Amino acid sequence: MLDKSPGASSNAALQQAKRVYQAAKAGHAGTLDPLATGLLPILFGEATKFSSDLLEADKAYAAEIRLGVSTTTADAEGEVIAERAVSVTPDDLAAALQQFRGSILQTPPIYSALKHAGKPLYAYARAGIAIEREPRRVTIHALELQWFEGERLAVSVTCSKGTYIRSIAHDLGELLGCGAHLAALRRTAAGRFGLDCAHTLASLEAMPAAERDECLLPVDALLQNLPEVRLEAAQQARFVQGQAVPWDGPPQPRVRVYGAGGALLGVGVGDADGTISPKRVIASA
Repeated sequence: MLDKSPGASSNAALQQAKRVYQAAKAGHAGTLDPLATGLLPILFGEATKFSSDLLEADKAYAAEIRLGVSTTTADAEGEVIAERAVSVTPDDLAAALQQFRGSILQTPPIYSALKHAGKPLYAYARAGIAIEREPRRVTIHALELQWFEGERLAVSVTCSKGTYIRSIAHDLGELLGCGAHLAALRRTAAGRFGLDCAHTLASLEAMPAAERDECLLPVDALLQNLPEVRLEAAQQARFVQGQAVPWDGPPQPRVRVYGAGGALLGVGVGDADGTISPKRVIASA
């Protein structure tokens, strides 16, 4: 898990981490804007096969919002397009924040990586082309005010995948009648992983290779929410060759499968016919 520094894109951080670990294959599970810092899950090798759980997982953030100033990108990296006086009381703010809790419709920002006709929205925005964006339903599980001082406030957010904190900042400003933008953002959690298991690139680069390798989590750390199945040696050989193997458990949409020696073999589906069918298999298994 990487603790991304400000200024770097998620892909740039990925490429640096890939170089540090001399990895042939790598990916990340959840983009962070260059402005943002915090938890960026980096997956190496066979772990890239199991990124879906983290991509689908809830995320948590600490955000700072600047009232009174609207920008093209809805964050501090954009050009200022409007400035308005701020006359917001704590009661005004509390009532406005309540509108963003629970299941809400959110329009993605025009400066985003969402695709339209095969191109990211930000490409159209940079070319001055207006693209209509359909609101999407997201869930804000928690939105708590941390502090509020005049034109600035900080909130903590726990939300479903696909939520744009920039859009919350922008929409909050419009609801309050003064405009706003996201001044700072830090991702604090993705699924069950928090910053306590994350490392900066600088700290990883400074470590001896052996110590750096100890920072890597095992592949099955991504799969702890799935039921566990252990196979005997004969079943193991069939499973890794893509064949279904018998088992006596109830049907399960996904299970993590281990071999006789305790090594992770991959992910399977527990079928109603009393078998486990391979879904994703570790290449070295």
